[in-house]
Amino acid sequence: MTYRELLKYGIKELDEAGVPNPDVDAWELMEKACSIDRKDYLMAAFDAPLQEQIESYEKLIAIRKTRKPLQQILGNAGFMGLTFEVNEHVLSPRQDTELLVEEALKRLSPGMSVLDLCTGSGCVLVSIMRMCRDLKGMGVDISAEALEVAKRNARKHLIHPRLKQGDLFEPVLGEQFDMIVSNPPYIPTNIIDGLMPEVSVYEPRRALDGGGDGLDFYRRIASEAPEHLFDEGWLLFEIGVDEKISVETLLFEQGFSDIHCYKDYSGNDRVVAGQWKG
Repeated sequence: MTYRELLKYGIKELDEAGVPNPDVDAWELMEKACSIDRKDYLMAAFDAPLQEQIESYEKLIAIRKTRKPLQQILGNAGFMGLTFEVNEHVLSPRQDTELLVEEALKRLSPGMSVLDLCTGSGCVLVSIMRMCRDLKGMGVDISAEALEVAKRNARKHLIHPRLKQGDLFEPVLGEQFDMIVSNPPYIPTNIIDGLMPEVSVYEPRRALDGGGDGLDFYRRIASEAPEHLFDEGWLLFEIGVDEKISVETLLFEQGFSDIHCYKDYSGNDRVVAGQWKG
């Protein structure tokens, strides 16, 4: 068997198992199993892999066929041009969420403070602090396991946020910030089981479940955020594609102004921002 034949085997196995983008995943797993990049592959496509490489690749393909997410198998995911550790305790970073970072950076400057609620892997907070230096950052998550991942990601990128375990604002009583960002759980409870297995089976459910209508966390954060924002501070949410009007209405009812919604690169409503002016 050659490297080329091994790759074709991986693509065929994943395609028959219904894995989305089987060619992409088969290649990513080959990179991991065989320690080979595309340049090396092109030069060695008709060479025979080592037996241990073949066995390692077959094992990884078998795992991916169970629909375990590629990022969890690889142990990392790309986000904002950076690489973040991921595992079963955190949501794998998604490109759509990069818009949340981009909109936050438009409103931040060195010396300001930012709070990331439901920080998970820390990808949002670490990216913001990496790209706008001298920020005072804090991340909060209810999951101790998720915070351990966030700590490792922060160390990896030489970022030093405060990271606290707790239920939303519980660990920051009496504190105020220039900005609050959050990618909270926002999927309605009864929809989760119908999602692709990569999400419904392998992603941490409490990072997905937004309650009956998906809005539970938005309600709580929007109602409590004003006491934790400085005057003219900002609250930014990632939202589900059909939650724009509901989340904008929540912010309006809580007294926020300059409320705007921004679309992701697929044209879906993705980030809602509102300013608190006391």
